[in-house]
Amino acid sequence: MAVPTSPVSQEDLYLFHEGSNFRSYQLLGAHVLEVDGRQGVRFTVWAPNAQAVRVVGDFNGWQGEQHKMERVEGSGIWLLFIPGIKNGDIYKYEIQTAEGQVILKADPYAFYAQLRPETASVVYNLNGYQWNDVKWQSKKKKTVNQQPLLIYEVHLGSWRRGENNAVLTYRELAELLPQYVAAMGYTHIEIMPVAEHPFDGSWGYQATGYYAITSRYGTPEDFMYLVDVCHEYEIGVIVDWVPGHFCKDNHGLRQFDGTALYEYANVQRAENKGWGTANFDLGRTEVISFLISNAIFWLDVYHIDGIRVDAVSNILYLNYGREEGDWTPNPYGGDGNLEGAAFLRKLNEVVFAQRPNVLVMAEESTSWPMVSWPTYSGGLGFNFKWNMGWMNDMLRYMEIDPVHRKWNHHLLTFSFMYAFSENFILPLSHDEVVHGKKSMLNKMPGDYWQKFANLRAFYGYWMAHPGKKLLFMGSEFGQFIEWQDHESLDWHLVESPMHGKLQEYCRRLNHFYQQERSLWEVDGNWQGFEWIDCSDYTQSVICFMRKSISPEEMLIVVCNFTPIVHYAYRIGIPAEGFYQECFNSDWEEFGGSGQKNIGILAAEGKAWHNQSHSLEITLPPLATIYLKKIKK
Repeated sequence: MAVPTSPVSQEDLYLFHEGSNFRSYQLLGAHVLEVDGRQGVRFTVWAPNAQAVRVVGDFNGWQGEQHKMERVEGSGIWLLFIPGIKNGDIYKYEIQTAEGQVILKADPYAFYAQLRPETASVVYNLNGYQWNDVKWQSKKKKTVNQQPLLIYEVHLGSWRRGENNAVLTYRELAELLPQYVAAMGYTHIEIMPVAEHPFDGSWGYQATGYYAITSRYGTPEDFMYLVDVCHEYEIGVIVDWVPGHFCKDNHGLRQFDGTALYEYANVQRAENKGWGTANFDLGRTEVISFLISNAIFWLDVYHIDGIRVDAVSNILYLNYGREEGDWTPNPYGGDGNLEGAAFLRKLNEVVFAQRPNVLVMAEESTSWPMVSWPTYSGGLGFNFKWNMGWMNDMLRYMEIDPVHRKWNHHLLTFSFMYAFSENFILPLSHDEVVHGKKSMLNKMPGDYWQKFANLRAFYGYWMAHPGKKLLFMGSEFGQFIEWQDHESLDWHLVESPMHGKLQEYCRRLNHFYQQERSLWEVDGNWQGFEWIDCSDYTQSVICFMRKSISPEEMLIVVCNFTPIVHYAYRIGIPAEGFYQECFNSDWEEFGGSGQKNIGILAAEGKAWHNQSHSLEITLPPLATIYLKKIKK
């Protein structure tokens, strides 16, 4: 027999409606607990415009008459405790709308859901897992800007597959993925969205269950185990998070109680026609509680180390992806979504107040100012922003035949004009290797050898450019075809010489990056970077320095984006002394031609490139080299 009332905190209810309950997942949803000595589940749901709400499931033959929920007085919250319901039982809410229509909805706060194509929520107690990452949590540093950050972006369903193309479970992935990522020298993995979603082809970016880890790969405890093992290997875990829009499947959030509840009531603002989704109403306080609580939930419950906020531009702009006349300006006549910007500021203030050591990164593709600046100085409060401008310019540049690159030299250098306006991540993500854009390797011009040489040179430049780094899976060994989400990466390619050598190059480059403080310690201002020469467009060569906080830590970077070897190429250097080539993308073990600078290079007193001294070096074809000052 159902028990109509089960006390919930009036303060929690008040804060939820105020938009300040940042752990509302402890209030709403299905919670296994004991009331008056009886074990059962308390169901709580927000449906303010419903006439009636009933809990239905296998336990009552999907007939809700015996399990009618009671509206909490003065609130849009419905509540019911049902004894005897247990972990693993499936359920939905049967909602009678104001018009008398009866609809079935999954629980917005459910912690688990049925495997697609089934759509019911699953009662799940998340308190059973014993974490083993105390050491990792104690090591996490607040000064993330001055630490190496090298992210490996992963789609769990296609990184590897098992027999008969079966997806690997979270636990199977835990035996393979963290070990590989650590061996390759990455500091973090970024997992494409793992919130429950109905359509595989959305890659998780169109969710129905924001609090439910997708059941495609296992249970919540299985995912916790994967995160735990990553932490054992000292690999941080970032998840993609989508607070801007959600899918319109009937069992999901859209028209939840028969009215626009989670989405805008204004159809023009609610409909995201470009993606076929609905936009969250970011001016509604209960929606703010729902979303910010969800960000905290991933950090609290799954020990996630960061979130990458997807499609921030869709949150910030009223006219994003819309035709003229299909949007209404804000009260000041502009195209900025004031509610969206306020939501993002509040999100970041709450997250960093509670978890100062986490990463909150914005995938933001426009010139909106101060995205990664603190909110107290007028910024949005993220600690990093994806540098989409750099990515677009450089991929365009690299696809140009080297003969014509000299006429496009600005694409190579323009990013340095704004490199320190934000705390940037330089992303080479999944979006760049799908939908006809070609894989990273296949973007490169030239014959077979030149494709690999171009990519190695590009990666060397990318690693030395100010900003943290992100690379999509498969790009480290030269996946030739575009990414396919329904099958494994082509791991067999690693057995062929050039692909294996590219993988080894990326491994060595990653570890070099982690060991070389000048490549990451001062990423956010000009103190960590100095041009030597940016104007040799005729030969498509650039040369610059990266510097650490310590004056002794300095690296000289020279990039040659043509297939011509330059012998006795003179570069300016800031001081006398002895230098040595410490890394070269053209080394033979990486598949290169073997052009290199052997032994010790002595600086000459000949001024060059506005520097007091200079060196003559051999500059390999389609290559990036690093030089370092050494003791005599």
